[in-house]
Amino acid sequence: GCGKEPVSDRSTLDFVRDMGLGINLGNALDSTGTWFEKTVEAQETAWGSPIITEEAIKGYAAAGFGVMRLPVSWTVLMDENGKIDPDFMDRVEEIVGWILDSGMKCILNTHHDGWSSKVAADRDGGLELYKNMWTQIADRFKNYGEDLMFESMNEEGFDSLWNRYGGTSGKSEAYALFNELNKTFVDVIRSSGGNNPERHLLLASYWTDINCACDDEFILPDDPSGKIAISVHYYDPSTLTIISEDVDWGKAQTEWGSEDDLNYLNGQIDKLVDKFVSNGIPVIVGEYGCFGENKSREVIELWTESVAEAAYSRGICPILWDTSGDEYDRSACKFRRPEFIEELISIAK
Repeated sequence: GCGKEPVSDRSTLDFVRDMGLGINLGNALDSTGTWFEKTVEAQETAWGSPIITEEAIKGYAAAGFGVMRLPVSWTVLMDENGKIDPDFMDRVEEIVGWILDSGMKCILNTHHDGWSSKVAADRDGGLELYKNMWTQIADRFKNYGEDLMFESMNEEGFDSLWNRYGGTSGKSEAYALFNELNKTFVDVIRSSGGNNPERHLLLASYWTDINCACDDEFILPDDPSGKIAISVHYYDPSTLTIISEDVDWGKAQTEWGSEDDLNYLNGQIDKLVDKFVSNGIPVIVGEYGCFGENKSREVIELWTESVAEAAYSRGICPILWDTSGDEYDRSACKFRRPEFIEELISIAK
């Protein structure tokens, strides 16, 4: 409606603890590419998702998920002046409404919009476009209650300035630009009226990478309300979670679960606790998941449950990456393996 929904004064730490476990609505509103028609419907189905229904959204909530991350690629449906297609904005708002009505919290982001490449190519122009985009989103959603959270970016980093796998040359410059994107985001949202001065905000870390997040060069913007959380993604080891066959950077792995594997996982999550959570800054694992036909369901489920447990037990919210081909059947509106989902959700009970 037109009226401002009431917000509480609870901390973002409590807000994140209340989320339970989460799931992504991946590969729907975030599709990008040059080969599909620039219409709302064509974008939503371009990467294989059926058109999202309210019933589909309710099915995620019924299974026990407490938060849905809604990845959106906004620049795909912008005009040459940077105005977001009004029909697309309406569609995003409709789905956000369904998520909130289902009882889940919603994290709304900017996904495959390539902010680091835009800003690296044209710093002022890129930041202006970014600011303009968030101004439109902030205005549209400003009266929504606190269960709607905004997320600054998805996976972004300035590889043209700094090679994070080799040396420190260009590192400070890369982080400075990245930090500026987060600062721009916070400033736009906080000055946009409605509930936005008090809204919980999720700030991406550099490449949403745990080690990069814990680096001293990652500096959080000043936020007058102190309502911010940090996002990282977890796909370690990527030779297990991402690839199904050997590639030039790694050998495909099919086994996981040794003492060393678990120690590494717990060590990575502990880094986040030491740096952020113990200092009152909550952390969300915005994506995690293990994919590929070359490994057993046992390994996939063990890895997934172990990551969720490691995060959740330390006050960090894990949000599963899921597309229409993965755990949830968006047409039948149910999970393909309900027993697995039940086990996963039980981690939060």
